[in-house]
Amino acid sequence: MSEITKPANRLLAALPAKEYARMLPKLEEIPLTYAQIICESGDASRHVYFPNSGIVCLLCGSGERSLLEIGIIGSEGFVGLPVFHGVKASNYRTIVQGAGAAWKMKTTDFLAECRKGGALPRLLNRYTYSLLTEISQLLICNRFHSAQTRLARWLLMTGDRMMADEFQITQEFLSDMLGVRREAVCKSAAILQQNNLISYRRGSILILNRAGLEAAACRCYLIIKEEYDKFSPGFKTRQKGC
Repeated sequence: MSEITKPANRLLAALPAKEYARMLPKLEEIPLTYAQIICESGDASRHVYFPNSGIVCLLCGSGERSLLEIGIIGSEGFVGLPVFHGVKASNYRTIVQGAGAAWKMKTTDFLAECRKGGALPRLLNRYTYSLLTEISQLLICNRFHSAQTRLARWLLMTGDRMMADEFQITQEFLSDMLGVRREAVCKSAAILQQNNLISYRRGSILILNRAGLEAAACRCYLIIKEEYDKFSPGFKTRQKGC
């Protein structure tokens, strides 16, 4: 792979050079636009995605106004696990929450590549476990922890995947992410801002003190982060500090 640029997506980067080179002609780089819906619940998946930057959120619920975050995917991961596991249609909405870019691949090409064996299926099986760990922990988090600690956790997870301390967000979307009313989001963000941990303006959040935000977050953040650190050592991109 000496003449091929190493991909930013860590799953693709972990592939043997020959395997990635074989896939490359079937990969199309596309932009990920903020608030872009990649897939609606019940839609057949025609493509899979390997994010290079930005973040994609998985939402699940019983209706348009009863959605809840079940996972956040960045350059460490992959969008399309239902396809990999033989499910034609997803049961969740997939939406871009942080602008970036991704490799897009037709599901037919992707499945053909998986049937060849190699490292890709093994990596995706291991990634499935990491994502299941994240989903399970988020269920516990949403059930037992306060809106304030959950907000701190969500901001840290987003910052890790965006590799940035500032990102776009709306109160409405945060309400969906955390499974709380918008009033609870406003109150929690105001407390974090009063403690000089974040700067919160309409449509934008800036992390001011990462170490302080980690102290304010529930332990769910570290549990999820440690799992991805084990799966993808390159995930250790954010450091504690101000």
